[in-house]
Formats: sequence, structure tokens, C-alpha cells
Amino acid sequence: MKFTTYRFAALIATTAFALSANAGAAALDQFKSFVASTKSAKGEFTQQQLTKSKSGKAAPVSSGTFVFARPGKFIWTYQKPYEQLLQADGETLYIYDKDLNQVSTRKLGNALGSSPAAILFGSNDLEKNFTLSEAGERDGAEWLTAVPKSKDTTFEQIGIGLKGGVPVAMELKDQFGQVSLLKFTNFQRNPALGAQQFTFSVPKGADVVNQ
Repeated sequence: MKFTTYRFAALIATTAFALSANAGAAALDQFKSFVASTKSAKGEFTQQQLTKSKSGKAAPVSSGTFVFARPGKFIWTYQKPYEQLLQADGETLYIYDKDLNQVSTRKLGNALGSSPAAILFGSNDLEKNFTLSEAGERDGAEWLTAVPKSKDTTFEQIGIGLKGGVPVAMELKDQFGQVSLLKFTNFQRNPALGAQQFTFSVPKGADVVNQ
């Protein structure tokens, strides 16, 4: 079932964490330190919708890798249970579905502004688009809450869990009460990236749909 991956892809389209000297520092301090000094990062993630379906079954866990360079450049790769690629070069977002061999494209514009994607991939000026507040300690991490200032967004609030100055999780709560959980591992700050890292090449034979 591709609901989870497609849903997150759509939210990114429509709609960053430095090592702190004090690993137990408050989440907001850790977060501001990260935003100020982290220009790029890469790592691995898992993603699951926590809200159960009407049948009572939990949604499958998706997993993959990510790499980003702020602002607006990223490669978000779903590897399991289905292969899908979200890639942006700072101007255009490309969504590649391997099963359909189809690429959807759309302009980024200001779409990252108040979206979860802005927190990872956007500019340094996050407080322009979000109201940030401390949310206490949970599951071994310090949490903060980011509430979008814009009403034109699918999300009600975004929780960000940090440990040792890097993000370990994000909780995304939408306006329908559905909650998705992202967990990050092997988070590497400011890795060496190639000049053409984020240039997208359309796979051979793929259909391209401009949105």
C-alpha cells in the first residue's frame, strides 16, 4: 500500500540540527544551533503513520535514505516497502515512481514555507514561518513544537525531537488528527557533496507529467 509514501510526497510538494556543546541542552537551543551551522546533511529514516486504519491495522513502516543542502535541495529516497524518489534542485521538485516509471514535476516556489520539508531543507529563517516552543523530554530526546503561522498548510503542528544536537525524530500532525512519525539514524552533518548531486535525470523511458 503506497498511501504513506504518496501522502508524504504530496505534503512536501504542497506544503536542519548542529552538535551542541551540551548534549542535554533544551531542544530550542539545540535546534537554533543546528540551523545556524548545518548547511547540508545525510542519513537514513523510517516513517510510519501512527493513526490506525478503520480495520485496526497499523500502517506499514517505510524506510530509506536522505541527503539535503539548504535551501531547497534534497534527495529523499524510499527503498521499502516500495521504491520512490523525491528530489529537488532548489527550483523544481521531481517525484519518481519506479513501478509506474513516471516522473511528476512541479515548481518549488514558496511551497516549502510552512511545510515539514522547510524544517529540514528550507532557509535559516524558520521563525518567520513557525512559532517554536519547548515540549519537554520524551523517549530520551528533547522535543520542541513548531506551529505553522500560515493557515494555508495541511499541518496543525510538527514535533521535533533532538538528542546530542541532531534530530532523531519528527512527529507530523495534520488538520485531520492523523499523526506520522519519522525517525532518523546515521545523521551526518555537512558531508562533502558533489556539484551535480541534486541534478535530476529522467530515467529511460519514463513518462513526465508537469503539475
